[in-house]
Amino acid sequence: MNTTLPTCIIRHRRENLKKCSLRGLEGKEDFVFFLYPDCVQTATLLPDLSRYVVLDLEGEELSAKDSDCGLVLIDATWRLAGKMTKELHFLHHLPKRAIPQGFQTAYPRRQLDCKNPDAGLASIEALYIAHTIVKRDCSSLLDNYYWKEEFLQKNKSNLQLIVASQKVMAIASTL
Repeated sequence: MNTTLPTCIIRHRRENLKKCSLRGLEGKEDFVFFLYPDCVQTATLLPDLSRYVVLDLEGEELSAKDSDCGLVLIDATWRLAGKMTKELHFLHHLPKRAIPQGFQTAYPRRQLDCKNPDAGLASIEALYIAHTIVKRDCSSLLDNYYWKEEFLQKNKSNLQLIVASQKVMAIASTL
């Protein structure tokens, strides 16, 4: 039985699905999608978010201690994501977690509206890193991502560091 909380993705209705990096995850049981702005009026249809954290550019770094938490991801352009975050009041009380610095996107775009362009990952890239950190299965997450190989190559050493630190923590917990 899977006791892991599903990843909640709140997607802006104007998100271009032809360019959306999350295509293919919609039918997976570990992911639930909600359409913005509809979810603002129907917040009662959302799962209980009391054990969730919001992936954000600000906040404490996401870490293995968040493994029991569910993840919320806002899926939109940078400009629209900022507006959504302000309007989604039911997320304001949730802890914000940031992806550790140093990761690079492979998604070819100009990030004019991003507060920190160097940290401007595609949604699927952020999810892959987050799932790696909280020790969730991410083996098929990048299957439909066109820039999968480039992303993995650019971030190979950072991803290896995460996995190595998890192994050290696992060994230390047995001592």
